[in-house]
Order: sequence, then structure tokens, then C-alpha cells
Amino acid sequence: MDERGEAESEALADDQSPDSVPSIPTSSHSQHEHYDYFDSDEQELVQQADVDCDILVDQTMENRPRRKATLPSKYKDYELDPNITFGTYGKSNSCSRHPLCLNVDGLSHNDRSFVLNIMNLVEPRSYYEAIKSDVWNRAVNSELHALEENQTWDVVPLPPNVKEIGNKWVFKYKFKPDGSLEREKARLAAKGYTQVYGIDFLDTYSPVAKINTVKTFLAVASLRNWTLEQMDVSNAFLHGELDEVVYMKIPLGLKVNSTGNQRMTCRLKKSLYGLKQASRQWFARLTSFLLKLGFSQSMSDYSLFTKWTHGRITVILVYVDDILVGGDAQKDIDQVKTALSREFKLKLLGPLKYFLGLEVTRDQNGLNVCQRKYCVDLLKDTGYLEAKGCKTPIDTKVKLSSKGTLLKDGEVYRRLVGRLHYLTITRPDIVFAVQQLCQYQRNPCEEHMQAAYRVLRYLKSSPDQGIHFSNTAEEKIVGFSDSHWASCPDTKRSITGYCTFLGSSLLTWKTKKQTTVSRSSSEAEYRALAHLVCEIEWLKRLLVELTVQVPLPILVYCDNRSAIHIAENPVFHERTKHIEIDIHVTRDRIKAGLIKLQHVGTVEQLADIFTKGLDRFGMREIMSKLGITGAPPT
Repeated sequence: MDERGEAESEALADDQSPDSVPSIPTSSHSQHEHYDYFDSDEQELVQQADVDCDILVDQTMENRPRRKATLPSKYKDYELDPNITFGTYGKSNSCSRHPLCLNVDGLSHNDRSFVLNIMNLVEPRSYYEAIKSDVWNRAVNSELHALEENQTWDVVPLPPNVKEIGNKWVFKYKFKPDGSLEREKARLAAKGYTQVYGIDFLDTYSPVAKINTVKTFLAVASLRNWTLEQMDVSNAFLHGELDEVVYMKIPLGLKVNSTGNQRMTCRLKKSLYGLKQASRQWFARLTSFLLKLGFSQSMSDYSLFTKWTHGRITVILVYVDDILVGGDAQKDIDQVKTALSREFKLKLLGPLKYFLGLEVTRDQNGLNVCQRKYCVDLLKDTGYLEAKGCKTPIDTKVKLSSKGTLLKDGEVYRRLVGRLHYLTITRPDIVFAVQQLCQYQRNPCEEHMQAAYRVLRYLKSSPDQGIHFSNTAEEKIVGFSDSHWASCPDTKRSITGYCTFLGSSLLTWKTKKQTTVSRSSSEAEYRALAHLVCEIEWLKRLLVELTVQVPLPILVYCDNRSAIHIAENPVFHERTKHIEIDIHVTRDRIKAGLIKLQHVGTVEQLADIFTKGLDRFGMREIMSKLGITGAPPT
């Protein structure tokens, strides 16, 4: 080893304090050219400023003089995943060259604790893995005891020629509002996919809150400065009575006394998680009770309930057994919680922190919503947690098509695309890329998988990005509509893209391939306008139910003058006569005074990000205007 290598190795070894860093196996190679805390290309941070870094040290350096090593103070606001080992890089190094860097700047102590806790705990994936731990074993026994106390089933001999359904244990951590661990939750779920229609189930449909309704509710709550509290109904599906006869296999962990050689089974008397009809039975029971309390069911979303008391509003949003409640007065919220607690076994989770995988934090400017944990878990599961990041989610030089080498296992691709699709709830920057990937789920090719991997690399560079709902936004709706004419190389269909704002807060967005071929760019733009108009009409009704009186007409921005001319004038032309339905939808709303079209230049078209891939400069500019928060330093 040369003198410079010895000196630098000695300096890094000095930080190996026995009081702060556990013992680490040494590398079998001791020849390192140099040590560095940053990647040479991207200059990414690889160490938390106030946490000692685990470093691979040669055995010959253990007794060298120690010297404290520190990083620049400008990195003090960054937190790293403590499960990742960091250190020098090179051929002999087992550490990551591109470690994950998370920005928690601006979060309160409780919010920071919550974020770090939900990222670091890993749930068991099977019953046999869970029972190795005493805490999870107790959780299993607690769930079985609750099911038996509720008289969910009777253990009986299995009748001849009867097929029983299976079941599965699901394990989850539950957190308190301050971010500390509340408990370990074990849930027994039936394998409803083995049920047979007409034998053990009939009607199954049950509404859940639309994601756009959830985001709109949060935006209004931020605007009105409502208190937001979260509740969870324990064993919610067990409250529904079954009308059909259903037999289920004896779950793991349940001890039964068999009668001779007869096979025993569980004859279900009440609904259970996983049954096809379980959610329907539960929602009917909950809806009936809320209506008795004086709530009105929304016509814009059947999972939304509102109640007026002496000029004060209380709002309830239901997603299966997860309930959000907010309103003008805390005493009204407390009355609702008391009434629900008397009817159902309720867990009061306090202020909203984590809902459907969405992490919600409140600051002096409003609400911030992201899917940090979901994104990091996705990177972990796909092995891209230590990959090198990239600046854009899609390569603008590559145009995906159905041609290419088919993947041997398309299920891996479909599973990945499905998880990416859920991430678009708070990540409008990847919507177009994910829409492109969704088109090829039937017969995915190698090129499609590489494009999906690029999205993962982009997420690696910005795992904590999300959306912000301002508490000072104007009470008005603004829409942007755009299209990319004949962009699909296989079908020559166009791409529709639009987004809506409540003041400066981004509410909804969409990217969708049109169902028909457009003969001109004007036609494609007009079809996109029709989709946005329908979204705005629904959004206006929803906001009125949530106390927001939207001024009319609503401004809709479009960058195609021909499409605006067709909408505002009784034009009849050979090239437009076949789009009559879309024309009437948009024209009627203009005549009714609901919307007003306005031309916008291509540079100011915010919906551009939803119709085509952009370079990093275009991405950065539009993302800042959309209000996407949590962007890493550039």
C-alpha cells in the first residue's frame, strides 16, 4: 500500500470507536486506492451527519491512533437507512456505491420518529416465521381468541362432497401517532378466491373511497385547518352476518378436538376478512349506523358522509375498516367517536399520520403527503436500493412498442408494474412512464422490463417526493388539458393527459391512451378536453359537499387553438363530425357557464408531463410548478 493509501486508510480507521460502532468483519482484500464519502459521478451523500458510519477496516489498522471524522454541516438534515452498511468502494468493498439518502428536513420530532420507525420494521411473511417470536405468537393467539369470542365459526365435521376454502395469516405493525410502535397485529384472512359463485357467495360489490376523494378531502382539510383523526374498527368484517353457508379449513394455531377419523372444519357464521361478500356485509352495516346518526351519504362518492350541526360540518371518509374524520369543531368529532365506539370495537389512532400507505405530515404551510415507506420497500424488494439513480423516469430517446424479445416470466413484470401504479397516487412525475409500462402487461418484452428498471432508478434518486396541500390556496378550480397525437407506435392512438388544481394545490391528474384513432391533433386535443370537463364537473360537486363554493366559470387551459375554436363555435366539418358526442359534452358545459377555455403556450402547459417523456430540465421546471415536494438537492 502506498503512503497516501496508508494515511487515508488510517484516518478512516480512526472513526471505528468500540463505543459507537459494532464489530464488522474485515474484507479479505486490503489494497484500496482511496476512500471517499461521495460517488464520483452523482456526488451523492453516503453518511448521516450525526451517525457514525460502518467502515470496512483492514485488521492491520485496528491499533492505529484514532481521529474523529466528520462530514460538512450542510448534510445535517439527511437521514439514512440504518440497515444499510456504508463505507469505501472498490472491487473489494461489499458496501453500496449509491446508498439511499432521505430528506427529513422540516419534519417535527414526532413525524421524524414515525417516518423512521415505519421504514425500519419488517413484518413476518408466514405463520411459521411469526411464531418464532413471542410477540407475534401472542398476536396470533389474541386474534384467535377474538374470533372465538365473537362466535365467528363453529367447528364441525366436514360434510361429504363439500369443498372448504383455505385461509392465511397476515402480519402488520401498528403505530401510534407519535411514531412509536403500538402493537403487532395478526389477522386471519380467508382465501376467498376459492369460493364458487352461487354456492358460497352471491353479491360482492362494496364501495371504497376513491383515491381522488381522499386527496380532495385532505386538500380541503388543509384549507379549512380541520382537525384530522383516524380510527380503525377492530375485526370490522366480523360484524357482518353471512347469508350463505361457508366452510373453511382449520387455521394454523387453532387447537380442535377431532371426532374419530372425521375431518373437522370451521362453519362460518359471520363474515371474515378475505371472503368475497365480507366487505359488502360490513359496509351495509356501517352505512346503516351512520345514517341513524344523522349523516348524509355523498352522491359523488358513496364512502363519504357529511353531517351539519348548527352550521358546523363533520366529515367521515371510509375505506373498508379505516375511517378518517374531520370537521370544524373538535366536540363534534368527539361525539362521532363516542357513538362509533359504542356500536363497534374501535381503535382511536389520534391525528392522521399514515393512511392507505400515504404518509401525512402537517406543517405551518399545510399538509404534505408522500409514500416514502412504500417507495423504499419497493426498492428493497426489487434489489434497487443500492442502484445508481437517474434524473428522469423515462428515456426520451426510446419509444416502447410491442416488438421485442418476450420475457420468460411475465408475472414478475406485471407485479412490478402494479406496485409502480399504486405509487402514482402521490408521484405525478412517474405517471406517464407507468402508463407506458401498463400497455404491455399481456406480453412484456425485455425492453419493457428495462424501462421499468429505469423508473426504479429514478425513484432511488428521489424516494421521499410527494404532493403539498396549501392552507392558503384560493378556493377555485383550474384545469390543464393536453394530448400527444398518434404517439402509440402500435395503434397510432393519442395520449390524453390532464390535471386539476384547487388554488395552488394539485388535486387530480391522469394519463390515458385514447380508445379511438384521431385524424388530427385538434381532434386528439378535443377528446382530452372532454375527459377533463367530466373530471371538473365531478370535482365541483364533491367540493361543494365539502363546503368549498367554487366560483364559475372554471378556467381550463389548452395549448391547441383549433380545439378551443371547435368547442366555442358551432363548427361542423368533415373531419370533426364523427366526434359529435365529445363536442356536445364540452360545448354544453361552456354554454352552461361551468367552464371557460383559455389558450396557454406550450412552455406553460403543465399537463405536458402527463403526455410525453421530458428531459431533466423540463421535468424539474414542471414539477416545481405542480408543487411536488421533497425533491433532493441537484
